[in-house]
Amino acid sequence: MKPATTVRQELEDYLERSGLTLQQFSEITGINPGTISAMLSGYRQISIHNLDLITEGMGLGEGALYEIYLEECLRGVPLHWRRLGPFIRRCAELDKLDCLQRLVQAVADRLSYMPVLFETAEEFFREGKRAAAALLYQCVAECEKYQHSERLALSRYRLFTIHLGEDQEENLRAAVLFEDYVDRLDEGVQLDAVKDLADVYASLHRWDRVQSLAEKLEQKAAIQYHHRVKRKEAIDKGASRPELFYLLYAYLLKANVCDARQEYAQALEYVAFYSGGALNRIEVENDEERRVVEQFQEWGRANAYVYRLMLGEIQVLAEYSEWVAANVQEVVPAMYRILQAANQFELNVDHLLDRFRAHLTYKERSCRFGKYNAQIVADQYVRYLWELAHYYFRTRRYEMGFRPLFEGMELALRFNHESMLIRCARLFEQFRHEASGEVQKKYKNLFCEVEKSYEKKSIAVDRA
Repeated sequence: MKPATTVRQELEDYLERSGLTLQQFSEITGINPGTISAMLSGYRQISIHNLDLITEGMGLGEGALYEIYLEECLRGVPLHWRRLGPFIRRCAELDKLDCLQRLVQAVADRLSYMPVLFETAEEFFREGKRAAAALLYQCVAECEKYQHSERLALSRYRLFTIHLGEDQEENLRAAVLFEDYVDRLDEGVQLDAVKDLADVYASLHRWDRVQSLAEKLEQKAAIQYHHRVKRKEAIDKGASRPELFYLLYAYLLKANVCDARQEYAQALEYVAFYSGGALNRIEVENDEERRVVEQFQEWGRANAYVYRLMLGEIQVLAEYSEWVAANVQEVVPAMYRILQAANQFELNVDHLLDRFRAHLTYKERSCRFGKYNAQIVADQYVRYLWELAHYYFRTRRYEMGFRPLFEGMELALRFNHESMLIRCARLFEQFRHEASGEVQKKYKNLFCEVEKSYEKKSIAVDRA
């Protein structure tokens, strides 16, 4: 419906077409006849509540008159929050994001509205209305970009988390845009922010950045943890987990960096630290901290198996596989590392592939503290597929190898995971001579999709 009219005109036209009296329409909508008359004559503004009742009474879909209503709101009438707030909420509830964006743009120059816009964005964020929240956070961030406020920093943090998705290049862009705002956040929120940034850079294998952020997280978490202990009371500073979690997580991140650099002995030292050594100096005070300790001990046990295996201690494989059987949510990352070791040391792990086949699928994973970082889960699955393809090629089961290789390429394309796309392409070229004509045709089609994807991105960048 084009907004070349007004809600009043639409209502008048409807009443004339339908032949309904004000009394009859009042009975349909539940709006007092006098109120309807005052709205039609222009003596009374139409509230968003009455607009919804009118829309339903006219037999239209929810929000069908919002574009018209918005034009009226913007046509020289002062925008008061009493009218604006309910409209913003209903736009969010009905996913009328175009209307919401225009509303937000209309008040972008009114700094007095920023605190209430921010609080509304926070409500939307907690309710899961993230697309709507992002529009409000973006407005706050743009309007307060010179204010250096905590509200600005928190808006940037929320935008960072909202924009994280399957596209790894977009995730990198989101991380870079947000990183400069970390130190402006409240102390407790900083812990979550640094951890989230480190997780994103880990999924991208930017290990120098992960190392730097791990050191930052260790420093901040240690200060806050010891400050809390000194005062003998728990202080809620906005962190979503106990301070102890972030302190131990910093050591886990450092172990991951060592792992990526193939410094497995050093990684084992960090494992011993976050799963035992560091805890010797810590007094666990409550059930929540006890859960933290138990989770890190569980991670430590699994990662110790991995690092020992990568050091060539093949005898731990049997014990590690039993641990995996008891923790099936960890099958994919475990088989990724087992296959990596199998390819390095020429092991046969067919029995483990058969044993865990039912669990070797791409799905979200969780631990005691909620879901794992989605980007890391996706990265691990693509790498598992690459190692599986390599394993089959190494054992001369070429047809079996091309299937996971192509699945890995498709997922890498979906996630815009450029480094894994290149690795998959190189592995295919290494064994192209073993591919049938049908397999080579499929590979060619896949590569055409890759080229189309990059052409679209180039066009988008040029337009930007």
